[in-house]
Amino acid sequence: MKKLNLLFIAALSMSSIMAQDITDAVRYSQDEVQGTARFRSMSGAFGALGGDMSAVSINPAGSSIFTTSHASISISNLGTKNDINYFNGSSSSSDSKFDLNQTGAAFVFNNTNPNSPWKKFSLGVAYDKISNFENSWNVRGINTNSNSIGDYFLSYAQGIRLDQMSALDNESLSTAYSEINRLYGFGNQQAFLGYESYILEPAMDTDDNTLYSSNIVGNNFDQGYLYAASGYNGKFSFNASTQYGDNFYFGLNLNSHFINYDKFTDLHETNSNAGSWVRDVRFQNALSTIGSGFSFQLGAIAKIDESLRAGLSYNSPTWYTISEETTQYLGTIRDEGGSNVSQIIDPYVVNVYPDYRLQTPSKITGSLAYIFGNQGLLSFDYSLKNYGNTKFKPTSDSYFSTQNGIISNNLKNASTFRVGGEYRIQQVSLRGGYRFEESPYKNESFYGNLNGYSLGLGFNFGNVKLDVAYDHAQRDYNQQLYAVGLTDAAQIDSRNSNFTLTLGFSL
Repeated sequence: MKKLNLLFIAALSMSSIMAQDITDAVRYSQDEVQGTARFRSMSGAFGALGGDMSAVSINPAGSSIFTTSHASISISNLGTKNDINYFNGSSSSSDSKFDLNQTGAAFVFNNTNPNSPWKKFSLGVAYDKISNFENSWNVRGINTNSNSIGDYFLSYAQGIRLDQMSALDNESLSTAYSEINRLYGFGNQQAFLGYESYILEPAMDTDDNTLYSSNIVGNNFDQGYLYAASGYNGKFSFNASTQYGDNFYFGLNLNSHFINYDKFTDLHETNSNAGSWVRDVRFQNALSTIGSGFSFQLGAIAKIDESLRAGLSYNSPTWYTISEETTQYLGTIRDEGGSNVSQIIDPYVVNVYPDYRLQTPSKITGSLAYIFGNQGLLSFDYSLKNYGNTKFKPTSDSYFSTQNGIISNNLKNASTFRVGGEYRIQQVSLRGGYRFEESPYKNESFYGNLNGYSLGLGFNFGNVKLDVAYDHAQRDYNQQLYAVGLTDAAQIDSRNSNFTLTLGFSL
């Protein structure tokens, strides 16, 4: 077979090379309750309170609530538990990991001019983890929907010329795998894997053939699927805030974001269906993602009276630039006249894709807090984020334009409610909180709402504070195996539990 080796095809648009989709948009647009133990023990309801390094990540005016300079460092243990169902199969998984999830300092400068309404200024720097991507599970079940991994490759192949998805005469599979991706893009590369592994059968053995069928047929497929992800989304923040008069606080954050995300999936499918030529398939994919971005935050806090405070903050969109690399492996076993014959495509090729840009949605947070003198407090935060405004860029790109339409049609405005309380007994503080996060998807059966609660203790030793917290959150969601073809999903009940320890210092 001879493929058309036209050099100008290398100038195909970026979006045809790697298929970003709605799951990427949601993954990098969400944030979690991370930060100090005090912050987490009250479920992050700190928008009107301030006086905590993680509160500054919600409302940048909060650093001017400090009466003296302050620093803190937090470590946590993240525990993840999953219950997974896939057709008639079920399994469970659990994992835990220690991590540094917050550190920072705010430096308070009092204005020595008694006639100025600007009472004090605060400058701060902080690191906060936004999201944790650590998760792993596996499940096995009998797919009775007649969906096979062959349908994945077939979805990409239909309509593609055979000479644009096959190896040249005397060309190695590794070279062909790399060159087809370079010349024609990701879709042709997936079709190549299906064809060269004998999963796909062309209607005619000619260069211009564009019609294919699968050599995997039948109604039942034994499928095992392994999912393993690691990494996090974090940010470094520069904070500046000020107190005006006795009752008003204003602040600004400039944030530098970074993404580090790795994912590995392994599908093993077998069948004994009559007429199925390919009996065994193992398909592995590894993705490595790094990204950087920028955002800003504006915030204000007002003391309505000695007990009641109100806060308002705006988080801008985050503008990311993201780079991705992938590797793949495909192995098949087919029946050749009663003998099993294997075909391995292990290219040892790292696919390096052009950078793409992602704009996540902005967020507005309104907050109220009531202070009971020195005895305690109650606090409430409400946030609103329109996930439908998430955009891949450039928006003029035809593929990205299609994906942005899918995002707009399937994602929605999502509200977050957080409530927290604290009760002080001399040097000891008792804390608790609850949070509810709406699903970003219009179809909540696909990706459910999140419910969480938290508890904590604080110990005040004067210039040193020690805080501990436990928080728990639960969400049900569906993990679709592939974006095309084999689109069946595993149903996952996910529970995350965290223990956090924070050491704080008055400087």
